[in-house]
Amino acid sequence: MTTSTALTAARTTARLDALVGEIREAVGQGLPPDPTAYLVGERLAPHLGADDLLAPEQREGDPERYRQHLLHAEGDGSFSIVALVWRPGQRTSVHDHVAWCATGVHVGEEHERRYRLVPSCDGSAARLVATQDVVNPQGAVCGFAPPGDIHRVWNAGTSEAISLHVYGADISKLGTSVRRVYELPADR
Repeated sequence: MTTSTALTAARTTARLDALVGEIREAVGQGLPPDPTAYLVGERLAPHLGADDLLAPEQREGDPERYRQHLLHAEGDGSFSIVALVWRPGQRTSVHDHVAWCATGVHVGEEHERRYRLVPSCDGSAARLVATQDVVNPQGAVCGFAPPGDIHRVWNAGTSEAISLHVYGADISKLGTSVRRVYELPADR
């Protein structure tokens, strides 16, 4: 998966600082991945769509591919916050993640197709089966944790979309949240 990445955290805003504190509190509860992603999503939701959440440079896209802006990486590596800026038609490959994630749509809408990996019975290659198509409008929040987090995300709209992703990993060190890219046959 190719992304344009800004991995040095840009300046912050007062609202982003408040969100970091709220996420720190949720992650600090030490719960398993699924409930952590749920709690983080609850903290993220009230900030989505707020004009004062992102600095102007954190809203910049790339004409070639979706762009990742690292907003915050917690010093202990327990979570990172990333803004993804999607121009019309930009998409990810089919992939899964290294850690839990909570996402929220800040501007526009995101389309997502979720998959399940199905092993073959005859020893041939496994295949991906599409299990759900979702359209996430501005303000929508979802969370997931591996395994079972295989998906593709894209902007099917005619205007830019921005989403915030909170990962249970240090993206400043990893560079990406993607564990694996799937190039297997897919149904649908």
